[in-house]
Amino acid sequence: MASESDLDVSELLTLDCLIHIFTYLDASDLLRAAAVNKIWNEAAETSFLWRRMCLERWTFCNLSNLNPGMQTWKKYYLHRSKLEQQMTLGRASADYTCKTLRGHKGTIVGMAYLLENGHQFESGNMKSVVCTASTDCTIRTWDVQEGCQLWASSSQEAPIATLNVISEYGLIISVDTEGRIKVWKGQTGEELATFLTSSPSCKLATYIVDNKAFLIAGTGEGALYTLTIPNLCEVSQVPVFETYKISLVLPSPDKQWILAATTENLDIFPKVIYTKHLIDPPKDDPPFSDSLLINGCTAACWLPTDAARIAVAHTDIHSLSGTKISTFDIKLKKTKYQMKILAEQVGSFTLPLHGLSRDVILESRGTDCLVIAHGAQLELYSISGTQLARFKDHREPITAICLDSFRVVTSSMDLSLRVYTWKRQKDKTFSLESRYHLLGGSHMQSRGFSNVACNYVSIAGSVAAKDGRDVVKAYSFQL
Repeated sequence: MASESDLDVSELLTLDCLIHIFTYLDASDLLRAAAVNKIWNEAAETSFLWRRMCLERWTFCNLSNLNPGMQTWKKYYLHRSKLEQQMTLGRASADYTCKTLRGHKGTIVGMAYLLENGHQFESGNMKSVVCTASTDCTIRTWDVQEGCQLWASSSQEAPIATLNVISEYGLIISVDTEGRIKVWKGQTGEELATFLTSSPSCKLATYIVDNKAFLIAGTGEGALYTLTIPNLCEVSQVPVFETYKISLVLPSPDKQWILAATTENLDIFPKVIYTKHLIDPPKDDPPFSDSLLINGCTAACWLPTDAARIAVAHTDIHSLSGTKISTFDIKLKKTKYQMKILAEQVGSFTLPLHGLSRDVILESRGTDCLVIAHGAQLELYSISGTQLARFKDHREPITAICLDSFRVVTSSMDLSLRVYTWKRQKDKTFSLESRYHLLGGSHMQSRGFSNVACNYVSIAGSVAAKDGRDVVKAYSFQL
């Protein structure tokens, strides 16, 4: 009979007991435990443990591109952790490679990733595709990892003004300076449809309702078109601002509302429009809408994890009180005889700017965190005005902000991108840590970064060139 000293403790524990104990371990401890013996290896490789760690660390995990099997969650955790470590350190050559994408002969006026900013990892080759539009009358797509052009459109009838991407369908939507809207197949460059608004200025937004995709186009004459995607059939045309151009068109996260605003006349209130009436117009009445009673809207964003919470930057030129940030919850109140829009103000504060400034960039995370850039400064605020963080890493004005659940990237006319990573404070509020610069080249040839976009494995920045032939700098992080 064996003595107690001859017994292996691990043999006294069932597999379920080991798994329970291993829930107290982190990833590195689990990897070490897996090397102890066969029983510990089986417990440490259990999908439940790695799934639990993934969902504790990240709000959303997309496993669609990984091979199925017991180690799927483990692979996801290890891949994503390694990538985030590289994005945190940002060591040139070791963590990322930089390629210059050349081909445009004009100013780049629009840039976006063809696929959504998801957390997808493949065991094989990963390919990020960036789309660009230019005043040289062409649209082009690029392979970020290879640093090569995939396709270029033929020269269009007029310079392109901007582009949007509807990633769920793999489609690119462009509008030129004559108001000509076109839909392109993102993979091949095939032109699918055209719609002419006859407006020299259009703002575009897309959204999906009941598995049907729609395009909203705000025109220079103050009208709002709703078109089907991909055929661009007109569903409705609504006058919003008389003769003033629509400068902002933003659909809410729940797709129930559209914010339309003009920056041409600071006395005109921004409007919130009921989306259902744009895609299914009432026969005798205009679409249901209401105004937010604030002057001088200059920027706005919906807070992404709230159904209909919007933050608006606005400047009251009559009071000279500076730029204010006001946040509203938009609700629809239905009674037996009528519907009413309720815009409940849930936060307001004044930015400590010197004088009046309309050059404010506004983004958000969660339900209470606002990311604001003005001049060369980047700041974090709660919707009530508590300053959560402040950075002045750039020497020239910030031109754009791109953010996801892991990081914030800013572009600047100082010809650099700055990378920040999110962190949660003890009180569960968000803050940022400043990490590193990504440099864009020489000021002898370039004026600065005009825009930035990112997905989970790369960052792309459009560089304004002094000779008018803009390029894209693509930074690809390695797995």
